[in-house]
Amino acid sequence: MLRICVCVSGGGTNLQAIMDAIDAGTIKNTEIVRVFSNNKNAFALERAQKHGIDALAVSPKDFESRDQFNEAFLAAIDEVEPDLVVLAGFLVVIPAQMIQKYRNRIINIHPSLIPSFCGTGYYGLKVHEAALERGVKVTGATVHFVDEGTDTGPIILQKAVEVLPDDTPKSLQQRVMEEAEWKILPQAINMIANGEISLQ
Repeated sequence: MLRICVCVSGGGTNLQAIMDAIDAGTIKNTEIVRVFSNNKNAFALERAQKHGIDALAVSPKDFESRDQFNEAFLAAIDEVEPDLVVLAGFLVVIPAQMIQKYRNRIINIHPSLIPSFCGTGYYGLKVHEAALERGVKVTGATVHFVDEGTDTGPIILQKAVEVLPDDTPKSLQQRVMEEAEWKILPQAINMIANGEISLQ
């Protein structure tokens, strides 16, 4: 059984997709042992609690330094001993210490086809604004392993989504979630849980 900890900062739509896929049996041999958020008001925490999943919020605002928050964050992950840490709309830079400790056991979903529109400063709506400004005809989402860079780790899965002529950043964001993110993130977790993918 793959024990996963899901890290979220906002509404938790990707978390919902994971929970639904576990319930439906499209993700097999997997249980969510904790949902962690850096935002105490994240709706994702409510989603987890309704589902009977341990939910914990630790805010950087409660600490004098980023290092202290990072220590508390790592302790909250270590406490549940996950096999895999899933970043599902988590707007926190993962501390190097955690990347080293959980080497090849942290995955992230990013709302573009990496290497386009990724790296520092590209998150949330900003990704879709940049895609529309650039005039691309195709965008999408990527699930990748996390390394020391921003969105630079090995790619697991990608799915393309067509950009429509009348798209706004908001409509494009919604379609990328529905057509790509909510499909490939559960798929990647299932592949890892069932030994179809690993990083040596």
